[in-house]
Amino acid sequence: MNDTSTAAPGVEVLRVIARRVLWLAASIVDAANAGRPNDSGVKVGGHQASSASMVDIMVALWFAELTSRDRVSVKPHASPVLHAINYLLDDLDESYLPMLRAKGGLQSYPSRLKDPGTVDFSTGSVGIGATAALWAAMAHRYVAARFPDVPAGGRFVSLLGDAELDEGAIWEAVMDPAVAKMGELLWVVDLNRQSLDRVVPDIQIAKLQGMFAAAGWQVVILKWGRVISRLFERPGGPALRARLEAMPNEEYQRMLRVDPAQIAERILAGGEDTADTPALKALLDEIAPADLAAAVRDLGGHDLGLLVDTFGGVDQDRPSVVFAYTVKGRGLPTEGHPNNHSALLSAAQMDALAAVSGMDRESPWHRFEPHTAAGRLCQERGTALRREPTAPTAPVPVPAQLGHGYRKPISTQAALGRLLADLPRDAPEAAARVVTCSPDVASSTNLGGWINKTGVWSVEENRHDWFADDAERVLRWQEHGKGQHIELGIAEVNLVSLLGELGVTWSRWGERLIPIATIYDPFVSRALEPWSYGIYAGGQSILVGTPSGVTLAPEGGAHQSITTPSIGLEQPGCVAWEPAFAQDLEWCFLHAMSQVGIEGGTSAYFRLSTRPLDPAGAQVPEEPSLRDRRRRQAVAGGYRLPAAHLPQDEDVTLVGVGAIMPEVIAAANTLAAAGVRAGVVCLTSPDLVFRSLQQRDSRDAGLGGGILSELFPAEHPAPLVTVLDGHPHTLAFLAAARGDRIRNLGVTTFGQSSGLADAYRLHGIDTGSIIDAALTMAGR
Repeated sequence: MNDTSTAAPGVEVLRVIARRVLWLAASIVDAANAGRPNDSGVKVGGHQASSASMVDIMVALWFAELTSRDRVSVKPHASPVLHAINYLLDDLDESYLPMLRAKGGLQSYPSRLKDPGTVDFSTGSVGIGATAALWAAMAHRYVAARFPDVPAGGRFVSLLGDAELDEGAIWEAVMDPAVAKMGELLWVVDLNRQSLDRVVPDIQIAKLQGMFAAAGWQVVILKWGRVISRLFERPGGPALRARLEAMPNEEYQRMLRVDPAQIAERILAGGEDTADTPALKALLDEIAPADLAAAVRDLGGHDLGLLVDTFGGVDQDRPSVVFAYTVKGRGLPTEGHPNNHSALLSAAQMDALAAVSGMDRESPWHRFEPHTAAGRLCQERGTALRREPTAPTAPVPVPAQLGHGYRKPISTQAALGRLLADLPRDAPEAAARVVTCSPDVASSTNLGGWINKTGVWSVEENRHDWFADDAERVLRWQEHGKGQHIELGIAEVNLVSLLGELGVTWSRWGERLIPIATIYDPFVSRALEPWSYGIYAGGQSILVGTPSGVTLAPEGGAHQSITTPSIGLEQPGCVAWEPAFAQDLEWCFLHAMSQVGIEGGTSAYFRLSTRPLDPAGAQVPEEPSLRDRRRRQAVAGGYRLPAAHLPQDEDVTLVGVGAIMPEVIAAANTLAAAGVRAGVVCLTSPDLVFRSLQQRDSRDAGLGGGILSELFPAEHPAPLVTVLDGHPHTLAFLAAARGDRIRNLGVTTFGQSSGLADAYRLHGIDTGSIIDAALTMAGR
């Protein structure tokens, strides 16, 4: 892993640095809680004990092993250690150290976008941040295979707590078959055997190690340090080792808290066989209590020399995981206490820590003097780990439209498939940047044409397609290093986690990608947390949820999506779209592509349908200037369909979204025949229309601009009936546009298998229900 030409630093120098890092990390938390006024009564918090267990692991990496090419995901509760190391490496200004969890200061957990020092991965979301390095490694392999100027990659390291291994996201990632071939992955588990509330049992740890091994990972276990390992080699040593390893974690943790003079007695109290072992008793009698107390704390995760040697010698041909046994709170007065997770050191305890650290609590931020061995090493490592800024990504033109026209009924899902299949011919530069992903649903979400043209990307070059000569196979599944589709197993968390890392390659390695993932819309909720995490961490991508709603009526309630329109509207850093017609989809999707992978860009969520709609229903103008006006309106969030009356003369306004538009249009025509003038508004993005409402009286026009006023002129109020294949509260905000009376139609209950017409009637979103609501609102 270490490719520097200089010799590894001495263990004594690393120990000096580790003591300083421990002090700084504890002081960062202390200053946040005891050094700043707090008038709110809300605790500031921090994790001194969780940080302490990681100090030696991180010092071994940053001060002996890492290169500037390596990327590291740091467990959330070790953020003070990362800040302390960045400070010693001159990568963080001293002014930030008292500012943990303060506005403009250090974030509570590592944040790639918000922390002032170098942070490779945001890790506030437990488990998901740990897997981010894995997906970043895959994203790097992808861009390196396609673009020759991509900088070489190093190791992708994840530092995670043992309790994080309870998270399902970890195992969905670890078990993916492609991962077993990625030798650049190194995970280090801080095995302090404590979570927030409990001590982790040994039997669980053994299971976890076996699961990694079964997935093809190299498993390295650092249970004991070299000092106590030498004791194990002496007469009575095997019995000592057997006793300590048979000791339940809870008993071991308690032993750390007793007076050193009691430790030998506790070891010998482990049963008749142990108590009667003369060699063990003789060994313990030879060891001074203080030395024995130090020895039982000599775990592998605190042996700096062992850690350095281990990190430098792991397998380069397969992923590796190092289980490093540690003590939670190592070196602190709260060491090993079962309730130390978020416990704060008292003033007296901080003073005691300062004394043993050779520091001053009143002036806690001293770096090493430059002429000392530790000072020189900090300077050398700071220089070695410094990275050059990523060069700006070259502009990639994305057309506003492809312009082929849509004449036959087509669903928005099929229109997306057609758009992507046409893209390599019509916009080759943009197409070269597109990478699609799906969790084993590529063909059923209409990606077949795109895949046939571009191929499937694989971590293994030129995998043989044994079905290539099968004339009945429509989908040509050719896997190679230049493919542009990545297929994962049925694991939505993996899908959106990879999507997020593909969406940051422009800022990590200077090559822009436009990542697009298709997923069944009901499963967007399942993938919501990692998707949101990816956006928070700076990932820009397009998530396509399809098919959606009760419109897929025969599939029944198990495959309907009710709340996804609201989820999309409420997700920061993302624009949610639900275009009804194919031409709207083309315009909006190309616009969304233009916003991905750029400075200040944004992600997008598209909710699509398998219901074919007649493109004539959109009444797209033929005249070029009017057509372009319609395109701009669709991209801004919506448009009004042409009507025989003026807006000021309408009795009611019908507002529709997505696949339900034929019923809205049919209702308007029936109402017109009955003498009720109904305007029709087709929203392509309720999200952008809501933003327009929020920004109406703001100085910042932002996305959406003045589309609200175009759709709902303030001077011409009318009652509103809104309808969509989703929860009706999604469009309830429209009542605030002009203060109109409103009736919101949508889906609020689980469905059942049926035909389309029956499903719409069941949920009250059929043409008859729309007409009835409109007549009621119009007072007829």
